[in-house]
Amino acid sequence: MQTLGLGAPCRRPSRPLVAALLGVSLLGLSPVSAESLQGALAKAYQTNPTLNAARANQMATDENVPIQRAAGLPSANITSTFNENVLIPDGQFVVIPRTLNTAAQLQVPIYQGGLVKNGIKAADARVAAGEETLRGTEASVFSQVVAAYNDVLRDTQIVDLNRNNVKNLEVNLRATQDRFEVGDLTRTDVAQSEARLSQAKADLRNSEANLIAAKERYIQQVGEVPADLSSPPPLPGLPTDVAEAVEVAIKENPDIAAATKNSEAAGYDVKTARASRLPTLSGFGNFNRNDNFGGARANIPINIPSTQKSAVIGAQLQLPLYQGGRPSAQIRQAQARRTAAMETQIGTERLVIQQVRAAFASWRASLDVITSAEAAIAANSLSLEGVRAENGVGNRTIIEVLNAEQELINSRVQLATARRNAYVAGFTLLAAMGNAEARDLDLQGITLYNPKDNYRRAKGQFLDWTGRDAPMIRSTRTVTTPAQEAAITVGEDAAVAAPQ
Repeated sequence: MQTLGLGAPCRRPSRPLVAALLGVSLLGLSPVSAESLQGALAKAYQTNPTLNAARANQMATDENVPIQRAAGLPSANITSTFNENVLIPDGQFVVIPRTLNTAAQLQVPIYQGGLVKNGIKAADARVAAGEETLRGTEASVFSQVVAAYNDVLRDTQIVDLNRNNVKNLEVNLRATQDRFEVGDLTRTDVAQSEARLSQAKADLRNSEANLIAAKERYIQQVGEVPADLSSPPPLPGLPTDVAEAVEVAIKENPDIAAATKNSEAAGYDVKTARASRLPTLSGFGNFNRNDNFGGARANIPINIPSTQKSAVIGAQLQLPLYQGGRPSAQIRQAQARRTAAMETQIGTERLVIQQVRAAFASWRASLDVITSAEAAIAANSLSLEGVRAENGVGNRTIIEVLNAEQELINSRVQLATARRNAYVAGFTLLAAMGNAEARDLDLQGITLYNPKDNYRRAKGQFLDWTGRDAPMIRSTRTVTTPAQEAAITVGEDAAVAAPQ
């Protein structure tokens, strides 16, 4: 069993059982060249546009921290103004044809009522919320990949079953027609065989269309055409009861963690709004230089220097007295948003609990359906053999044979569907518990993305002229992939594994 060993350190310890989810094969019989579920997830992790867009959005959220911090740092600017006096009024004692005025200003915030401090804390909380949201996006994308992967396997099996059914019914029809020719069967028997064959062909066309749709969904999520998909491994680490699942989800679910951090950020927003009613203190320094380029002329005997300089430093205290009610309105607004964030936190918790319980119920029900379907296949296989044997001696009709064959096909389709549903429900349950993200899986050959790396870079930037790499697309396009067909290639007949 493989364990996690890739990527940057995680907030919580890795789980060897969950890491093994995709690290081992179900039976070890798949060809070396077959695509595994682990490989499909690794490709989606690197090239899925939804995931890459979420990472870029998180990078944008990181920049709110230095933006808020900038309000508490010194600022400096230089303003230079050139004047050319093109029309000088008569009677002037001093004539200055042109001037260049340069002013340098330095502002140093000293106290702003907690505006900067709480703004930075709110930004930090939203960065943490964004990281949790990114976790949720990973789990969501992986859940869609798992569903698409298993859809292809299920629909491939159903197409294969329907194609074999059509072939068998074609043989049945020819045999029925031959027996009709010799008077052993009636025209009704032939019509029943023809009707069943027509229905089987219709079922085949529908299943082929479903397979094509499943392959296209796979391409959408993974970015490549599904080929030779191997059986997915069993899902380890599933809870023994629903109470355990809910308990883990409350602690680890990223949506709950994100809602908690957003509520915390809204609390800092209230403190930020209150700062607008408090006094502010700042220091300043101004330097001015005025240059007339030695062109000043005077009608009276005075000395006019070509350059004049002045400088001043000081402090400014501003005490708000009345602002038209704006601060109170902003505080009330922030408080209302804080209330909304707290309610959203409870609503998210409710939703996660519902998702966990529903996924657990679906998973357990699908496992029961698998057991029933396997028993039904065994019974229907035995029944079909008996009905065929009895039909050979005239004790059973053709329609009874056709019905027995159809019941066996239905049982096999039900088994393939139940296995798919159980696997997807099991993975959905792990995702709702916060245990189905990249850091929980052994995605070999890739380096795990750590959002804290960009956060540390953004937080350490103080200069105005720093930047980042030019925007670029990291996801793959699928316009060049061929339109999918219902062809079944070697390896696509792998069975969907049922969670243990």
